[in-house]
Order: sequence, then C-alpha cells, then structure tokens
Amino acid sequence: MLSPRSTEVVRATLPVVGGAIGTITDVFYKRLFAAHPELLRDLFNRGNQAAGTQRQALAGSIAAFATALVEHPDVRPDAMLSRIAHKHASLGVLPEQYPIVHEHLFAAIAEVLGDAVTEEVAATWTEVYWLMANALIEIERRLYAEQGAVSGDTWRPWVVAERVEETEATATFRLRPADGAEVAPFRAGQYVSARVPLADGARQIRQYSLTDAPGARERTITVKRDEGDPAGEVSNRLHDTVRAGDTLELSAPYGDLVLDDADGPVLLASAGIGCTPIVAMLKQLVDDGHQAPVISVHGDRTHAAHALRDERARLLGKLADGTGLTWYEAPEQPWPADRTGRVDLSGVALPDGLRAYLCGPLPFMRAVRAQLLDAGVPASAIHYEVFGPDLWLASV
Repeated sequence: MLSPRSTEVVRATLPVVGGAIGTITDVFYKRLFAAHPELLRDLFNRGNQAAGTQRQALAGSIAAFATALVEHPDVRPDAMLSRIAHKHASLGVLPEQYPIVHEHLFAAIAEVLGDAVTEEVAATWTEVYWLMANALIEIERRLYAEQGAVSGDTWRPWVVAERVEETEATATFRLRPADGAEVAPFRAGQYVSARVPLADGARQIRQYSLTDAPGARERTITVKRDEGDPAGEVSNRLHDTVRAGDTLELSAPYGDLVLDDADGPVLLASAGIGCTPIVAMLKQLVDDGHQAPVISVHGDRTHAAHALRDERARLLGKLADGTGLTWYEAPEQPWPADRTGRVDLSGVALPDGLRAYLCGPLPFMRAVRAQLLDAGVPASAIHYEVFGPDLWLASV
C-alpha cells in the first residue's frame, strides 16, 4: 500500500484535504462537466448532481479510503471498493475514464488549496488516487468478465413483456431478452441499470433492484415514481411512457448486498421502495427451503403505498418460520398502536446468530442498525443497500 513516508504525508495533510473535500469535489465536477458534457448527459445522474448527493458520496469515499490507508496501512478497504466497483460496472465505467477523473480532480485540489499543495503533497495524493483507481479498475474488470461484458459493454435490449400497477406510485416491469437468449442467473439483492433516452436527447442511467428469484427466466423491476426536487427523470419517464412491447436497455446484474448461503436466522428490514431487494431475498429463501426463522420488518407511509405487500405476505407464508411485521406512519384502517409510526424493534424477539439485511432511506437504516447493535447483533452481521449515492460513508 502506501510507503511509510507517503503515509506520514497523508496523515499530516488529511485534515486539510478532508476539511476542503466538499469544495474540492464541487470544483471537480464543474471542471469535469465543462470539459466533458457528455458525461453529465449520459453517465452521471443529473438528479444527484442537482441535489449535491453525488458530491457528498465522492467526498466521503475519498476521505474514507485515505483514512483507511493511514489507520490500517496493510489492509485494503475491499468492502468499500467492492460497493463502488459494482456501481461502476452497472454504469459501464471504463479504465480510460480514470485518467480523466484524475486530471480534473487534481486541478480542483490545486485550485482550492493553492500553495498548500507542494510537489510532495501532490505526488502523495496522486499515489492515493491511483491506489484506489487501480483497485477499482481490477475489481471492475473481474465483474465484467464474470458477466461476459467485454470492455464494459454491459448493455442489452430487453422487451417489456408485462407492466403491472402495484400502487398509485409504483409499477412492475417484467422483461425478456429481445434476442431470445438465455437469462443469466443473479444473486438475491442485486440490481440492474436501465439506460433510458429522455426528451432532451440524454440517455440517463438508474439502478433498480431485481425482484425475481435468482433463477428466473426474465428480469423484473418495480419502479417508484419520484416527485421529489428534483423529480426522478428516469423513474418518471418509465412510468409515463413505457408499456408492454417497448424495449429497454439493461445492464447485467451487479451489487454486493447479496443473501449469503448460511442456514441461520435472517432479519430483512426495509422501508418504502427498499422492499424490492427484500422480495428477491424472500424468494431465494423459499426456493432454498430455509428452515431457520426469517423476520421481515417493513415501514411505509400508508397501507395503500406499500408496494409488493401481498407478494411479501405470500412468500413469508411459504417459509417454515416466517414472520412479517409492518409499521405505517399514517394507517388508513384500524392498526395496532405499537406498529404505527416508525419501525421499532424494541419489542421484537431477535434470535441468536441473526444476519440482518437493510434497505431503505439512510435515516431508516441508521435507526434500525442502532437498534440491532443495542440488541447485541454484531456490526459484521448487519448489511445494507443504499439506493443512489452511498451517503453512509459521507456521514461517518
């Protein structure tokens, strides 16, 4: 990893770089998109750029990687790198794009920090960048090879075989390969990217969890309409324009939040549209004949807004020991008082040896993780998935 001298330079300059990293990433993206507008049009999520969340995620990952190099110089932070690499692979990121990022990132560092960036400091942080970049390139190369996506060519046309309206704001799309080819298996919890042409000519990319069982002969995604600020360009486009018979470009499946093969008890915690990877995990557990307890907890705004509600109940009923608990913030019918509001695990009996999988908004996952830790569940047994930029790193 880093040489002893470089480690000392990073340790000495990390407070300065870390303190300015938000400004640095802001300048970086402005420079990058001015030089390469096609990257904002066709690769980077314009909604996340407008909201600033991508900047936060980039800043958090750089700071976390540099901190790991200093605090644990002999250990590469593979868990963090794997998460980033899976997302990059789903976007079709290529090795030749890393020098472009380096050019504009280090120009931004020099612009923001000025004379503090000596030759030694610049050389050391260049070493940090390429340690991270080369590790990602290698992981991404392996991911592409596993999926048969030569040189990042991960995109394939899929035909919408069926569209199902789940709720007023969510729709399920079942897709089959346009060329009739065999459908490769995936791991429960993984996602695909959809590359969607928009009215202004851009082709924006978004990730959607797969909700089928891993051996399914089709791809199924459930998409929630996004009326936020900014509104979801791609999700809303799918809702407004895509019907049975239309074609979508999908990536191969990626994602490192996957259900492992252990036989012990499982907790699946979700909120809102975070239910989608959980449904795939339930299907996998059913197909595997899982005998240990499975506890599914879910939080949502209302009964009517709860997507895939009946499917979840059906799958839990097929398990040898399945329990479903739901909390609604605004119940539309008589509902237990102790399950009105936010998910609260204080009254839930958690078996020993539990493995937990979390998916939903970041505040929800933070709260559930804290409750699990308080209940004695080891941090190593708690896994999570964030839709969009991973702000968990930016917040710790």
